[in-house]
Amino acid sequence: MRNVTLVLDDGTKFHGKSFGYEAPVAGEVVFNTAMMGYPESLTDPSYAGQLMTLTYPLVGNYGVPPFTIGDDKLATYMESDRIYASAIIVSDYSEQYSHWNAVESLGDWLKSEKVPGITGIDTRELTKVLREHGVMMGKILFDDEPNNVPTAEYEGVNYVAKVSCKEIIRYNEGENRKKVVLVDCGVKNNIIRCLIKRGVEVIRVPWNYDFNDMEFDGLFLANGPGDPDTCVEAVENIRKFLNNPVVRPCMGICMGNQLLSKAAGASIYKLKYGHRSHNQPVRMVGTNRCFVTSQNHGYAVDNRTLPAEWEPYFVNMNDGSNEGVRHKTNPWFSAQFHPEACSGPVDTEFLFDEFVKLLNK
Repeated sequence: MRNVTLVLDDGTKFHGKSFGYEAPVAGEVVFNTAMMGYPESLTDPSYAGQLMTLTYPLVGNYGVPPFTIGDDKLATYMESDRIYASAIIVSDYSEQYSHWNAVESLGDWLKSEKVPGITGIDTRELTKVLREHGVMMGKILFDDEPNNVPTAEYEGVNYVAKVSCKEIIRYNEGENRKKVVLVDCGVKNNIIRCLIKRGVEVIRVPWNYDFNDMEFDGLFLANGPGDPDTCVEAVENIRKFLNNPVVRPCMGICMGNQLLSKAAGASIYKLKYGHRSHNQPVRMVGTNRCFVTSQNHGYAVDNRTLPAEWEPYFVNMNDGSNEGVRHKTNPWFSAQFHPEACSGPVDTEFLFDEFVKLLNK
């Protein structure tokens, strides 16, 4: 294992060893407090452009499952077609793995996907730095290549355009099925699985595709990476949908929550260090119903800017930030968290049932 150094924008340095692909990399350094689920997190397109720090100390002990495609045309054990995180940072990498479904080690998978991984980092101290300062840019440098320094941008880059599909893809086609247009901002496979499982046809379109002239029964706005303010075309298309005299149901997740809110007229701000974990507590506004949720986002909707006909749907119990919006009269709602989980708790998967009920009304 070659010696590497993680250098943060404020000059802080962490020294470790490389166990993945051996190339320097730069990106936004974020932390994820989940205790498991690294195959799902690494293949979540929402991590594009980010160096993902895992706070759970032991990583890699259950290896990596095979990349297989199911009858639904989706990867069986992954959340997309490849690793989207720019790198993974861990405290203690387990070279020996054991799991009934594993076919290779995490290190070997990273090497084949050309993604750096570093171990031996004090991830507790790194997380403390990120919590105090907020997420910041960082670089993973190889100590024996001091002049090979990568550059990276994150602010203002349209990562959604980088990860979205390039053409229309249809799933679960059928004559008598309700048709749902899914705007792909970096959708996770389990979102599509959750819709297919409920008997709807999914029409997956690129992030900036004007779907308004298509025949469909409902709109779904997917998750995705980066700054929602870069997705101007998507917001314009959603606004046309909201202004259409024919009212059809709409549901959004994560980036979809932010884009729906922007189309309604609200504004977005960047969180200090984001929510990336399996244990974020949220409360349904107006009730005492609380849920444990899986989350992965760095931006939030400013509740104060929601128009009068919209209201917060869920609120984060840790910091009071927005966790979803809903229209007071029309069948439009969204969640900032991930009800499809994968990985994480499935406490809120009922939101898919609510959406399908609206489609069938």
